[in-house]
Amino acid sequence: MPQTTDQTAGQPVGQPGAFARHALTATGLSLGYDGTRIVDKLDLAIEPGAITVIVGANASGKSTLLRGLARLLPPQAGTVTLDGRDIASLPSRKVATIVGLLPQQPIAPEGIGVADLVGRGRYPHQGWFRHWSSTDDTIVAEAMAATQTLELASRRMEELSGGQRQRVWIAMALAQNPDILLLDEPTTFLDVTHQVEVLDLLHELNHEQGTTVVMVLHDLNLAARYADRLVVMRQGTIIAEGAPAQVLTEAVVLDAFGLTARIIADPVCGSPLVVPIGRFHGAA
Repeated sequence: MPQTTDQTAGQPVGQPGAFARHALTATGLSLGYDGTRIVDKLDLAIEPGAITVIVGANASGKSTLLRGLARLLPPQAGTVTLDGRDIASLPSRKVATIVGLLPQQPIAPEGIGVADLVGRGRYPHQGWFRHWSSTDDTIVAEAMAATQTLELASRRMEELSGGQRQRVWIAMALAQNPDILLLDEPTTFLDVTHQVEVLDLLHELNHEQGTTVVMVLHDLNLAARYADRLVVMRQGTIIAEGAPAQVLTEAVVLDAFGLTARIIADPVCGSPLVVPIGRFHGAA
């Protein structure tokens, strides 16, 4: 089991992951709905301080796994542990200060304003003796600036486009300031420019603050570019995991997606680039 480190957040270091403090692990994890098993006896240790990207075909169990890691879905079997303790046994507020989740289709309360919604990311940090402070104001403002949502602060969520709403939700997740951030398809509804901006933001958050990032992505090429560790799922199990250059092979793409493809080097950064071969554009 990965060991938790005790290094101080914010301490300048020379490599990603040196800030990491918390370990999230699934052991023999089975998850499902209404008696139907979606994830089956899965083992996964999230690498502290790294960016882990989970990929797989539709209905392969990616979102279900993320919900299980966030303890929103109780296990049918197995356990999820946070720093070696069963996450189900920990106080909800305690977990929420460490693990943040941006689900695939979050729902905002009717009539809520953008600034109010982002501010809700600070709620886990409040308590009997800890009330809203100037620090909270600063963190919320920084989260909105990072996601380019400051100009939307006075508007209501229902007035926004899909892409704008997605950036606001990401701002709320950032305002929570978790040590482990789980995101289910954070680039949904975003055009390609904002997809890259959001992924750059998460990369920056990881490298500068040491935040452990775990996200589900559909775009294999963006996943390979931004992931330190790639997890490939098929039918509720993990069929490959590791560095993108080791994991993303033609055989794995065929096995996981039923897609015939060629793998070449990304001309920008050298990561694996998946080039699909369709029925009408096959190689000669």
